[in-house]
Amino acid sequence: MTIDEVIRILEMQEEILQFSHFTNADAWELGNVIVSEAARRGLAIACSIRLNNGYTVFQYGFDGTNLHNDNWMGRKHNTVKVLEKSSLHVYMELQKTQETIEEWFLDPKDYAVCGGGFPIRVEEVGVIGSVLVSGLDHVSDHDLVVKCISKYLHVDEVPRIRALI
Repeated sequence: MTIDEVIRILEMQEEILQFSHFTNADAWELGNVIVSEAARRGLAIACSIRLNNGYTVFQYGFDGTNLHNDNWMGRKHNTVKVLEKSSLHVYMELQKTQETIEEWFLDPKDYAVCGGGFPIRVEEVGVIGSVLVSGLDHVSDHDLVVKCISKYLHVDEVPRIRALI
């Protein structure tokens, strides 16, 4: 799969996986979908749902996760919040252009260039927050989020990236 093909899939995911509304109750339900899926698959991940105003509306960490995972999720959230696209999408765009995050005037201590952060885009509103996962390789972090948002929104046909990039 070429970088351009991956970027097209990421763009489609972000277009398809939009919410008609997003409340704290939605965050609770979506967060529990992620926790249930991770438990079913035996994955030791941390997950978080954070709003752009800085409020964390859901967070859970399996045994084996720690503050390091939380720090990664914070950096992924910053990336999604500022650039309004998934953190894997940002990673792929940087791979394509051979640029660094610093060349986009973002500090790598505060922004993550890897998968695992996905925008919460509300139709006719825009990006209001992010869904975050840490603990797997970055493509698997991203894919878990996409799979769970798809399940939560009852969307069956979402193209996915499964191979390590």
